[in-house]
Amino acid sequence: MELNELFYQNYWWFLISLLGALLVFLLFVQGGQSLLAVMGRTETEKSMMVNSLGRKWEFTFTTLVVFGGAFFASFPLFYSTSFGGAYWLWMAILFSFIIQAVSYEYRSKSGNFLGKKTYDTFLLINGIVGPVLLGIAVGSFFTGSDFIVDKGNLTTIGSPVISSWTNDWHGLEAILDVRNLLLGFTVLFLARTQGALYFMNNIKNDSIFEKSRKQVLFNGVLFVILFLSFVTATLLADGYEVATDSGIIAVRPYKYFFNFVEMPWVAILFLAGVVLVLYALIRSIFGQHFTKGIWFSGIGTILVVLSLFFIAGYNHTAYYPSSVDMQSSLTIYNSSSSLFTLKTMSIVSLLIPFVLAYIVYVWRAMDAKPITAQEMESNEHKY
Repeated sequence: MELNELFYQNYWWFLISLLGALLVFLLFVQGGQSLLAVMGRTETEKSMMVNSLGRKWEFTFTTLVVFGGAFFASFPLFYSTSFGGAYWLWMAILFSFIIQAVSYEYRSKSGNFLGKKTYDTFLLINGIVGPVLLGIAVGSFFTGSDFIVDKGNLTTIGSPVISSWTNDWHGLEAILDVRNLLLGFTVLFLARTQGALYFMNNIKNDSIFEKSRKQVLFNGVLFVILFLSFVTATLLADGYEVATDSGIIAVRPYKYFFNFVEMPWVAILFLAGVVLVLYALIRSIFGQHFTKGIWFSGIGTILVVLSLFFIAGYNHTAYYPSSVDMQSSLTIYNSSSSLFTLKTMSIVSLLIPFVLAYIVYVWRAMDAKPITAQEMESNEHKY
């Protein structure tokens, strides 16, 4: 039996969701960067923390690029609408990641005329701005954006532009939405919490371990409060639902709540993820020598973010609502690539398990031994 277009649309939304979930987990690098000034009291401590994160920063950057590339391949109308319309928001995100890459490359190089403090400041900017703005961008999947889509413009000579932004802020207006800000700061404090959990697992130093436990408590409590606030606001909010027969989009009260009810398997994933994250926080705070919190929290984070993407795009939901023209809202049905493109890219996607296996292998090899102060003193290759 030949698979139809609906299957491939759902399949690619799953891949997009998985990449988004992995990206949020990998933001522990940014979270750790935001803790450098607070926890790195001595140059040796800061060097251990920077080198711990420096071995992983490329995973986060690469996942962000692949996330955008996957959107371009599978849902190009979203790519052109959001990346082409809300470009100031996406440019700010990209800029924060560019200065991160430059910082790790040149922070400890000889002849560094800017000095370590300048690059540490860049890492701090990326550690705060990156997670917050990414959370705000994803928040617009639930709150909507100001755009209009008119596929009839393809026949307009001289200006075949399908989608257009209706304000001059081009994405920056999303920062003013309370729910977007809630998710943005939720992602920030989750990243900071997981950054501390990662230090507990990856660095062999009693002082850093105890400081990390305190940061898990402080940032973890703030994360839980913000997360519950965002989830409550989302479950009580209206959403856009597309009719399967006519393709007409209409408002449905408590749409995201009913998505959980009508897709109980997603609700189970969500609750399992929440339990894992809470378990990681509690064990790490009260366990004297517990170092595996990052893995419980990481798996839980992936499950929760997957669930949020699922309720944003599945069950006939408009995953990118238009605040100015409801019928312009994007769904996985009206914004996907052609069936041929989806099929072809699906064949390429079969390589993903092998890529993930390689990443796991490299990760384990890099973390075979925890980072120590002695290594920082003897190792010439330091970030």
